[in-house]
Amino acid sequence: MRDLGAGFGYLVKGQRWVAGHGRWFGFGLLPGLITLVLYAGALIGLAYGADDLVDRATPFADDWSSPWNGLLRTTLTVLVFSLGLFLAVITFTAVTLLVGQPFYEALSEEVERAEGGEVPESGLPLWRELWISARDSVRVLARVALYSVLLFAFGFVPVAGQTVVPVIGFCVTGYFLAEELTAVALQRRGLVLKDRLVLLRGRRLLTLGFGVPLGLAFLVPFVAVLLMPGAVAGATLLARDLVGEGTAGDGSGDGKDDD
Repeated sequence: MRDLGAGFGYLVKGQRWVAGHGRWFGFGLLPGLITLVLYAGALIGLAYGADDLVDRATPFADDWSSPWNGLLRTTLTVLVFSLGLFLAVITFTAVTLLVGQPFYEALSEEVERAEGGEVPESGLPLWRELWISARDSVRVLARVALYSVLLFAFGFVPVAGQTVVPVIGFCVTGYFLAEELTAVALQRRGLVLKDRLVLLRGRRLLTLGFGVPLGLAFLVPFVAVLLMPGAVAGATLLARDLVGEGTAGDGSGDGKDDD
């Protein structure tokens, strides 16, 4: 259980780091704001259209007596929107990292520089790093889609569908959020997706301690944007732990603003 607390500690340290380096905090907000506008529009559209989508998908329920037809469609509408929200939380990080690759790469390097020692370099051109990030994100999202379908199906199971399934869903969300965020630092070290997943599985509680609270916080759109710079900083510290490099300090830097 100690690893759970340590994982959450890296999330806190990352937020402290950007709080002490105001210029980098503002620098890291820009990609999140752009992505937030896009996702907000998509979720608003889903909220207005989910009931029509369910009605068209369940014509067999037209002749059902009340309240069974309404109960079925209301349940499916909630599940459809919940699935959309679940996918939004997962893909928000991937899309934001892709949009903000140069921003977050620079932020992550600055965190490593503050921790002391050499800053690893991938040696790859920017276009190649963007391609690798996009390719890996698609692979991760394919895994997430599979889990989403399974969880959606199990959501119909009485009791367990309303208790156990949401807990598993948040664990899946947290795990893959941690993967996406630590990829910024781990990819610089030449670790491919397969190797990164092995590292995370080897320290599963540490990974969940970092990712699950972040996934819960990311359910609030504006909070997701505000936490993103610190999440990247914290994930960089977490990545150093995963590869056995540790940290030179407490992850908060010198506490002085760069402005």
